[in-house]
Parts: sequence; C-alpha cells; structure tokens
Amino acid sequence: MPSDDTFEQKWQRIDRRRAGRTVLGIPLRFALFLFLPAGTIAWMRGWLFVLISLAATAAALGCLWRLNPEVVIARSHYHAETKRWDKILLCCFYLPAMLSILLVAGLDDGHFHWFPVPWWVCALGYVLLLLGFGLFTWAEAVNKFFEQTVRIQSERGQRVIDSGPYAIVRHPGYMAAVLIAFGTALSLGSLWALIPAAISSLLLILRTKWEDQTLQQELAGYKEYTEQVRYRLIPSAW
Repeated sequence: MPSDDTFEQKWQRIDRRRAGRTVLGIPLRFALFLFLPAGTIAWMRGWLFVLISLAATAAALGCLWRLNPEVVIARSHYHAETKRWDKILLCCFYLPAMLSILLVAGLDDGHFHWFPVPWWVCALGYVLLLLGFGLFTWAEAVNKFFEQTVRIQSERGQRVIDSGPYAIVRHPGYMAAVLIAFGTALSLGSLWALIPAAISSLLLILRTKWEDQTLQQELAGYKEYTEQVRYRLIPSAW
C-alpha cells in the first residue's frame, strides 16, 4: 500500500548513494559481461537486450513508485540482519551464475557463434523475460516487505502477504527470477547460456526452500499460510 508520506519525505528515506551505485553499475555490468566477451560493440542482439531491459526496469520502477514506494525504499538499503547463509548463497553462487549468463551469451552469439539460433528463439526469450519482469513487479507491488535478502523485518512489523500472486504460490518473485534467467539467455540468442541459467534457477530453488523454512520458524502466521497456499514456486507441482 502507498505511504501517506509526501514525495519529498519518501525521497529522503531512500539510500541515494547505494541506489546511485546500483544505477551506475547497470551499464558497467552490460559493458563488462556482454560487450567485452563479445569483442565488439556492434552486436545487435546485445544492444536490443540492453534497451529492452532498461525500458522494462524503468517501467517497473515507475509502477512501484506509484503503487508501493515502501518496497523501493526498502530495497535501496543494506540490511545487516540478513541471514548469513543468504549472503553466502547470493554473493558466492547466485550472482556469479546470473552474470555468467551474460558472459556466456557474449562469447557465444556475440563472438564465436558456437550455436547460431533464429530470431524466433530470441522472441521467445523476450516473452519469458517480460513475463518475468511483470510477475516480479506484481509481487513487489503487493508486498512492501519484498527485500533483496532474507531476514525477518521485525522493525517494520513484517506480516504474511497472501494477496496477488501470493495467493497462488508462496514465492512468486523467485518464479519470476527463473523466467528472467532463461529469458535472458534466449533473448541474447545463446543456447549455451541456458547452462548458467539452469544453475542459477537451481540455486533459487534451494534459496526458496531455505527461506520458506526460515519464515515457518520465525514469522508469525506463516505456517497457517502454508496450509492455505500449498505450493512454494510452481502451481500444482512444488
């Protein structure tokens, strides 16, 4: 739900230094993990991916700032209470796997052309990518406690969210991230990049399991919620 704060008050609550580093880091990551492995900046699929990704990100942020500014504010801060296992999983395994999707795609489609694919494969990738962005934004829009790391947000009065996509699965954000991972690989025209996409997805499944256990143990009402919404990630499957 939107806060009653004025725009200026909301803006003051954002960690602007960290948010600025994040925004400035986007083109740097694209340069390092896409165009440097490709060995050229004249890579059409790479530039198309950059433009669509930036447009989708800007649209998502615009929607969230209007619908749920609290989640934008919360995600702009680092939280020391993050579970230690989550820090290790994210920094040492998941983030490298996600960045490897870009690196492998740059080497594959941008440079060596190991396994050329037609444009319809890229189109399918963009469908998955945009579905992932849409689902991710929907989950953030209804859940002001949607932070980047796993912790119990006792200072914010965290409670169970059971509306929107959370009425279907317990961790829709992770389902969205899986779609984004596979969509990224295909939209960049690289079947080889599906390997790190699959690895990152398996890591997300592990994170889903561990986070679900944490919430059942530490968040009031979550066990009852698991009886209402049975599936963690995929409806009618798991």
